[in-house]
Amino acid sequence: MLDILNKINAFLWGAPSLILLFGTGIFLTIILKGLQFKKLGYAFKLAFTKDKEDADAEGDVSNFKALMTSLAGMIGNGNIAGVATGITLGGPGAIFWMWIAGLLGMATKYAEALLAQVYRVKNEKGEYSSGPMYYIERGLGKNWKPLGAAFAIFAAIAALGTGNGVQSNTIADVMSNSFHVPGWITGILLVILTGLIIFGGIKRISNVAGFFVPIMAILYIGGSLIIIFLNIDQIIPAFGLIFEHAFTPVSAAGGFVGVTVSQAIQHGVSKGIFSNEAGLGTVALIAGNAKTSHPVKQGLVAMTGTFIVTIIVCTMTGLVLIFTGFWDPSGGLLSGVTHDASLDGGALTSAAFASTLGVVGEYIVSLSVIFFGFSTIFGWYVYGSKCFEYLFGLKYISIYGVLYLAATYLGAVLDLKLMWAVADMTNALMIIPNLIGILLLYKVIKRETENFFANPIEKRQRAA
Repeated sequence: MLDILNKINAFLWGAPSLILLFGTGIFLTIILKGLQFKKLGYAFKLAFTKDKEDADAEGDVSNFKALMTSLAGMIGNGNIAGVATGITLGGPGAIFWMWIAGLLGMATKYAEALLAQVYRVKNEKGEYSSGPMYYIERGLGKNWKPLGAAFAIFAAIAALGTGNGVQSNTIADVMSNSFHVPGWITGILLVILTGLIIFGGIKRISNVAGFFVPIMAILYIGGSLIIIFLNIDQIIPAFGLIFEHAFTPVSAAGGFVGVTVSQAIQHGVSKGIFSNEAGLGTVALIAGNAKTSHPVKQGLVAMTGTFIVTIIVCTMTGLVLIFTGFWDPSGGLLSGVTHDASLDGGALTSAAFASTLGVVGEYIVSLSVIFFGFSTIFGWYVYGSKCFEYLFGLKYISIYGVLYLAATYLGAVLDLKLMWAVADMTNALMIIPNLIGILLLYKVIKRETENFFANPIEKRQRAA
């Protein structure tokens, strides 16, 4: 079964899906005239300051809390383990292609959040519900409902795996290795804490995210900046390696097997997408809850999340691995320090931090993995529950909550190779209906954007 799923995933995450994701980002960048570059400063202003126009807008949470909830789902162990895997398999040049995936993904994230606002609905509790299934059904018509339902099914399953079970499994490993806490105890603690948060509704989840996300970002980025500062003389050579090997192969040396340009592109783009979730449609599942006076505003706020995750957090991880030489068992091109070739993923990043900061560095990564993993668990609950609500109605949502908590515990105590494979498959399958919806609704995205920037607030009219 595992072999079959791995073969399916190799196809789903192969060239066709990467071309679809990459192509959608390029298409949206063109029709939006490079909005993610021209309006980035304004987007950050909207995300981190209060806008008077939004004070009386309809919604459940502020732009900031919607962004933090989205980041809670995005900033995860992919930013630690995923980047380490990407750079060891794709060389320093993979970071450049992560940047490209992130910059193009910003346009996709913008489109997802904008459509979420345009086509959101109110549920029986008076809270907003949104997501690709709503903009597919309401934007394209009832005949497209099966496509929307397909997205909801894939996302609800993916949340149990990618956003929950595999995260609790990673947390349990760290708790066992760093703090000698048995997996079953970690599982019970995670179930209790997760239950207290998710059964409090979207407002409690967003409040916790608003508290957790800044702390974990400061912890991890702070540790990364210390290492970067201690290696300040290596910044230019490090960026030189990144740009050089984005377009030229890395030769085999020592324990490093060598990397082609195509491998750098493949691993950079795929890990960039894994880190920022652009194209998966997850941001649309929370963006509709934001209080905003125009859909374009939430689109702009949402795209800052991709910038933060890929351009900032992933770059920090990549630079630490290059500075310390831990991307290459032979010591890398900037360092003569060798390391255990069996290390990979999060363990490799942890060792890189520890090589400069000692045990403090190891604990920074360990605590980051715990915080990142836990925030991802409750962030993805929002995604999964919204999809379950769409499929079965709000009155059955507690059933999903119980399933989610069960997956949390099982993830902490079981071997999850099969769950990883299923989660990877459903993640890939989420992309297809979502991007079909976005591409078919591109005129709405374009009109809403042009309307917002062409007219003052009193003259803006909804294009949809």
